[in-house]
Amino acid sequence: MKYEVLIDGHPHQVELERAEQGYDCKVDGEAYALNVVMTARDVLSIIHNGRQYEAKREYSLMGDLHLIVGSERFAVEVRDPRSLRSRRAAGHEAGPAKILAPMPGKIIRLLAVEGDEVEAGQGLVVVEAMKMQNEIKAYKKGKVTRIAVKEGSAVNAGDLLAIVE
Repeated sequence: MKYEVLIDGHPHQVELERAEQGYDCKVDGEAYALNVVMTARDVLSIIHNGRQYEAKREYSLMGDLHLIVGSERFAVEVRDPRSLRSRRAAGHEAGPAKILAPMPGKIIRLLAVEGDEVEAGQGLVVVEAMKMQNEIKAYKKGKVTRIAVKEGSAVNAGDLLAIVE
């Protein structure tokens, strides 16, 4: 599987394939053989070239993802449309909700503006992809604090469309 991963704002291309003993991983084209075991919820034990690392996944109150490896903390964003759909479906988190584009396309229409009060399930923008119009909806009730796109603009999967608080 291929992912675009932002680590502290720097983009990386990551490919993961299950192997006999763990995963074959490529980061920006460089190959790594990893032995990976989940030791607890959101905790991975990773062995690479005989060295052991512990990686912990943590979400902030704002819904941002952080990865902690040893004593270092990294802000992480994984861009994969399949995981974006499943994250968006949860929709009950406290704090601002980042509404992300589920697929590449073109913004056809804005259905809300900054300052609007919206209900969960209310349309925010319409994205045209592969000649189909897709209404992107708020997944929580709140106030639209940011519209990050304009009509006619192109978006990629995972791009920020709006923020609802």
